Amino acid sequence: MNARILIVEDQADIRRLIRWALEDSGHRLHEAANGALALQIVQAMRPDLMLIDVVMPGEISGLDLCKQIEARPDPGRDPAGGAERQRRAPRARAGPGRRRRRFSGQALQPRPAA
Repeated sequence: MNARILIVEDQADIRRLIRWALEDSGHRLHEAANGALALQIVQAMRPDLMLIDVVMPGEISGLDLCKQIEARPDPGRDPAGGAERQRRAPRARAGPGRRRRRFSGQALQPRPAA
């Protein structure tokens, strides 16, 4: 399966590092340097996975981006509708089906051969 992956990161070198780590995966990679551009891309292409920098400068931080995306109605992604979303909301702050993880560029560095 070729997933649509959106990388949302304000630092170009980190975006390149993430792209480098994923480019041979066969997935379609897209990039956004800020939250406003990411919102436009989300509306246009509805990515399957988003890697979002939580702390980004500008009007829309990574957390604000998550909140805005979660607040938008998307019947294709939530077949139970708004009532189910409201019932699940208290369970996870990252949103249903989402996980928050800290990211470090060191995690993507090749390990020395043993």
